[in-house]
Amino acid sequence: MTAREPGPPGEIDRHLFNEGTHRFVHHTLGAHADETGVWFSVWAPAAQRVDVVGDFGGWQTPHRLEPVDSSGIWSGHVDGAHVGQAYRFGITGPDGLRTERSDPVAAANHLPPSTASIVADLSYEWHDAAWMGSRGSRIDPRSPVSVYEVHLGSWGRIAVPNRRWPRYDELAESLADHAEAHGFTHVELMPIMEHPFYGSWGYQTTGYFAPTSRYGSPTDLMRMIDVLHQRGIGVIVDWVPSHFPIDGHALARFDGTHLYEHADPRQGFHPDWTSAIFNYGRPEVRSFLVSSALSWLEHYHVDGIRVDAVASMLYLDYSREPGEWVPNVHGGRENLEAIDFLRQLNTAVAAEFPGTATIAEESTAWPQVTGPVEAGGLGFTYKWDMGWMHDTLHYLSRDPVHRRFHHDEVTFRNVYAFSERYVLPLSHDEVVHGKGSLLGKMPGDEWQRRANLRLLYGTMWGQPGKKLLFMGGELAALSEWDHESTLDWDLHDAPGHEGVRRLVADLNAVYAKEPALHRGDAAVDGAGGMQYVIGDDDTHSVFAWLRIDPVGEAPDVLVVANATPTVHHGYRVGVPVAGAWAEIINTDSDLYGGSGLGNLGVVRSDGQAWHGYDQSLVLTLPPLAVIFLRAQ
Repeated sequence: MTAREPGPPGEIDRHLFNEGTHRFVHHTLGAHADETGVWFSVWAPAAQRVDVVGDFGGWQTPHRLEPVDSSGIWSGHVDGAHVGQAYRFGITGPDGLRTERSDPVAAANHLPPSTASIVADLSYEWHDAAWMGSRGSRIDPRSPVSVYEVHLGSWGRIAVPNRRWPRYDELAESLADHAEAHGFTHVELMPIMEHPFYGSWGYQTTGYFAPTSRYGSPTDLMRMIDVLHQRGIGVIVDWVPSHFPIDGHALARFDGTHLYEHADPRQGFHPDWTSAIFNYGRPEVRSFLVSSALSWLEHYHVDGIRVDAVASMLYLDYSREPGEWVPNVHGGRENLEAIDFLRQLNTAVAAEFPGTATIAEESTAWPQVTGPVEAGGLGFTYKWDMGWMHDTLHYLSRDPVHRRFHHDEVTFRNVYAFSERYVLPLSHDEVVHGKGSLLGKMPGDEWQRRANLRLLYGTMWGQPGKKLLFMGGELAALSEWDHESTLDWDLHDAPGHEGVRRLVADLNAVYAKEPALHRGDAAVDGAGGMQYVIGDDDTHSVFAWLRIDPVGEAPDVLVVANATPTVHHGYRVGVPVAGAWAEIINTDSDLYGGSGLGNLGVVRSDGQAWHGYDQSLVLTLPPLAVIFLRAQ
């Protein structure tokens, strides 16, 4: 991980790169300044000629690069070039045509629509040593992890003059304030890697090593992350190795051939996103992608990498009809090269940056996504539970009178809840493209819609799994997210909306305080932290479960949900512990905009056996609400 002196790639670098095992390609490829100029190096094995043009020659004088042995790398020194200057590589392909390309390993780029790369200085004096020393415990499966997903451009657009894009460091304190006030442990940034089209939200990446210049310089991003770390907030970044755009200045047909992507469109073209698919079987591509992920952990101190669209990588027939895909060597649909790459990625992250996490957005039943590589798993730390998200939103979008017929949409998760280490995501994907806001999905009048939203949050925070909420969810946003606008911050303290926001903060506080609500989020030590008490009362649409500390040190927490607008008085629930149970969360509290019904803060068991337990509680279940009770 030690940075090397600027110069052409050495023998070991070339060997590891061509072998597909180089983890720090960015230390040798790209642009690296020394005392007299800048070394430029780029991989373009099929090129007839490679040069570099830029500010240092008035863009008129190409500086020729030379091939470095048979590595496919071209390298050269430009005397007098310096940090801050822009450049592009001129690539003359095997057909004799010359194109100018952005540097695939550039550390910075010009503001789009410019396609020029920038010679960058990534030196920075960090002040987050305390965070870095303890961050592993903060993202551990046994710890409370609650993530606030953010699109930087629209989150902070209103906070700066003329509604321009905010700078990374301009957002630092306000983002830290907001995350801290609502109890989030981490923020997750939708892709901040350079991308030509703002409307792709960063998921059409061209600069895999460069933060987008829309929000400032690499140093500005470092300052933002430094502030968040000093405030006790971790940072996760979205990363997209599943596909890349086919813009002419970027990776597609980079040296005049299909270099980064498969040549066969059945393998190399993504029909969903009109983009190219990486050739994971090519060693240099694996070196490039692994190095990209590690560069964010190294240079920017990020605490986790969320890998986008993993399902599309695992299956050769993803979004394809018969005849539109190529089976693997065994005749199957599994992408064996992509599987090997993901295992290589997770092995490298764990080895080079212990205490960080990798998170898979994976929407299928692929086994052992979070299983260890040595046991045949993919090696991710966490996996998004897309099934929970879809089932729960389908259930709660129904009129309560019909919910009794779809009871299993809630209970089915218990079949697989501990098969992986899960994150429960209410992400940006659920509030765009005509889907409406989370509040907008809920049925009923204005009061009932907010009550249903509080019901959603109560069940989410009561279930095992780490939490993720997209920005605006805490405000009970009225309309779906618009990346060209900003959040409706007027709702921050608006009646009804303020109560939802307060509930999110209190749920995060209770989640962090009660070990039973987070230690058993995953079956880390072979035991899960949830046990259903009532899973079959479809007549009343009531669910009850215990959250249990697998360590056995902390008291149980009973979670009871009433998914109807009917108040259930005298509802009996069996419990394993005699005595007092304190009501620590009630989503129907008037503090949150509810009706204020509940159990007066504490309930005592009465010794009557129920639901297989020797003790039971007689409860008032508020309408469209969740209550949490802790054994005293």
